[in-house]
Amino acid sequence: MEMHQVRYFLALCESLNFTRAAEACNVAQPSLTKAIKKLEEEFGGELFRRERNQTHLTDLGKTMRPHIENIHAASEAARADADGFRSQDDVTIKLGVMSTIGPTQMIDFIARLKQDIPQLDLCIREAPGKDLVTALLEGEIEAGLIGLPELPDRLHALPLYTERYMVAFAKGHPFEKKNVIPVNDLHQQEYLKRIHCEFSDHFEALGAPNDFQVDIRYASEREDWIQAMVLAGMGCCIMPEFLPSLPGIASRPVVDPEVSRTISLVTAAGRPHTPALGAMSRLARRYPWPSAAQ
Repeated sequence: MEMHQVRYFLALCESLNFTRAAEACNVAQPSLTKAIKKLEEEFGGELFRRERNQTHLTDLGKTMRPHIENIHAASEAARADADGFRSQDDVTIKLGVMSTIGPTQMIDFIARLKQDIPQLDLCIREAPGKDLVTALLEGEIEAGLIGLPELPDRLHALPLYTERYMVAFAKGHPFEKKNVIPVNDLHQQEYLKRIHCEFSDHFEALGAPNDFQVDIRYASEREDWIQAMVLAGMGCCIMPEFLPSLPGIASRPVVDPEVSRTISLVTAAGRPHTPALGAMSRLARRYPWPSAAQ
């Protein structure tokens, strides 16, 4: 369906006259008739029925009308957003990103966002998920990329993608011979602690018993240092599936129970969106986010 077909269809709904609809759209009547016929072929049936000098919407036409009206409204909203962007010298979005989200998953999304809004001034704040929730509630940021098991009712979450939790280790580790790692296999393992890791929150949300204890050899807030220690063979750790950024890290899914998290674009419920934030939300909805391997 093309936008000129949308305009022609809605004009014909209003006038129920092909000649007047063509005049309203500033197009020759044969062109309008051809566009409507093509639309009917797309939908697999008549949208309008001519009876002598009168034109009526068919049942299919009546069913399709609200959907096509929504398409037209969305197009007009997008056009208004674009006009708003062009009238501003800069457009700012204050975005919080949970510190445990792998940057490689966000690079292309941010590039696409900058392409859609060339004058965008994107202010990114990296912080633990719970700190971002507070920042959202207090209005310090407009949106957050967050993956926590629970959020306050005052926040709205648009799910983007889901990733499993994995056990990461250096090649040659005994875990490399396994296809999956039961949680209890971590008992007394040499372990590298990611200080801001949300695994325990998701694990506890499942109600699973915690019957294992690890031997913590190193702890850090910095994901790059944890990954470097993994590669150095200092121990294993649990991390989200798409987090590793250093080549050579091996990993296996955590099972018994399997634990995962969903990354969402989170905003304050009921708080009006700026045109820029609205554009980012629409891009997030249609963006091809990664899928967890099976």
